[in-house]
Amino acid sequence: MNRDDPALPETRPLAPTDDASVIGLLRQLSREVPALFTKELALAKAELQTSFNTLKAGIAAVAGGAIVFLAGFIILLMSVVYGLSLFIAPWLAALMVGVVVMIIGFAMLHTGKKQFEPSHFKPDRTLDALNKDQEALRRKVS
Repeated sequence: MNRDDPALPETRPLAPTDDASVIGLLRQLSREVPALFTKELALAKAELQTSFNTLKAGIAAVAGGAIVFLAGFIILLMSVVYGLSLFIAPWLAALMVGVVVMIIGFAMLHTGKKQFEPSHFKPDRTLDALNKDQEALRRKVS
């Protein structure tokens, strides 16, 4: 993201005053620091908005692709049923294909469900780093 974006607030530094004393410099600093933070927040907001819009477009494309893929998969399953119905009764072919697909789906659900266990959401590395920091502080204080 360009800092000279016209959508962002004015990004030029404020002109220094003629009063170059310490008090004058402190006054200038007290004016420029809040302006700097405001501009940095505006820049971060603009960047996040752009990233969010890109993410939404990506999600829409993936969802559309998944729907088309699912339709193709269903047609392939129907062709398997039709192919098997040449050798066995059509109802039995549909039943066999349905049971096999359900078993595969159940296995996938069971595997995916394990990813939602609370232990997977625990920030282990962060907790280790915090514990090390705490131990280091205790050693320095002692």
